[in-house]
Amino acid sequence: MSERIALFGGVYNNHLALAAALDDARHRGVDRFYCLGDLGAFGPFPDRVFPLLFDANVACVQGNYDHSIGYGMRDCQCGYTDPRDNHFAQLSYDYTDAKTSARYRPWLRSLPRELRFDFCGQRVLLCHGSPRRTNEFLWESTTSTAFLNRLADEAQADVICGTHTGLHWERRLDSGKQFINVGVLGRPENDGTPRVWYTVLSTNASGQGIDVEFVPLEYDHERLAQEMRVEDLPNEFVETILTGWWTTCLEILPSKERRRGRY
Repeated sequence: MSERIALFGGVYNNHLALAAALDDARHRGVDRFYCLGDLGAFGPFPDRVFPLLFDANVACVQGNYDHSIGYGMRDCQCGYTDPRDNHFAQLSYDYTDAKTSARYRPWLRSLPRELRFDFCGQRVLLCHGSPRRTNEFLWESTTSTAFLNRLADEAQADVICGTHTGLHWERRLDSGKQFINVGVLGRPENDGTPRVWYTVLSTNASGQGIDVEFVPLEYDHERLAQEMRVEDLPNEFVETILTGWWTTCLEILPSKERRRGRY
């Protein structure tokens, strides 16, 4: 029997996109929902995300943001090195830390760093950045297939699914293995459109192996932008939501990925 699962990355407080994704995935006949972490950051009203996850029984992995908020750390552990990137990351983190209710923090602390299950005869591993480090950036242009093969072997997984970079991509590896970056719901992909992305995995036509579908999602981004203005979040964040172009967190991008954007 065919089965379908939805994978969400980086919600970033975007409760409107999360609600739209859950509704869209249900209409696609999805059986199970997973989130690969970073529930907070960037957007407004973090407490609006948690009830949506709980009501839909979304199983979650702990991202770097979730670990930091759960344990009351000083920053997001995002892995940036550029001063400008870190400036905006700190603004985002301080807002989310101040606005996340105490009742959700024990749950954030309890989240696992990875989830494993069998799907379509494949051993699937869900993580945030990579199996070896929560905040590791695995970019399509700079991550070698040999390295991904080694990760899969060391993790004893046939399919590794991650997020963290904010850009979806997939690569087929040796012996039918796969690496999948599922994208994020929290902000656009630096492509000049306000849409965001999530991923659906399903049984392929042969009944053996996994089909991967990257799903573009429209949601009420103008309402989100207005909520961000009400909460006095940086104008640079609002511009990204409205235009689809990243204005922050740019220095971490490899040159090939950065050339696709406006800045």
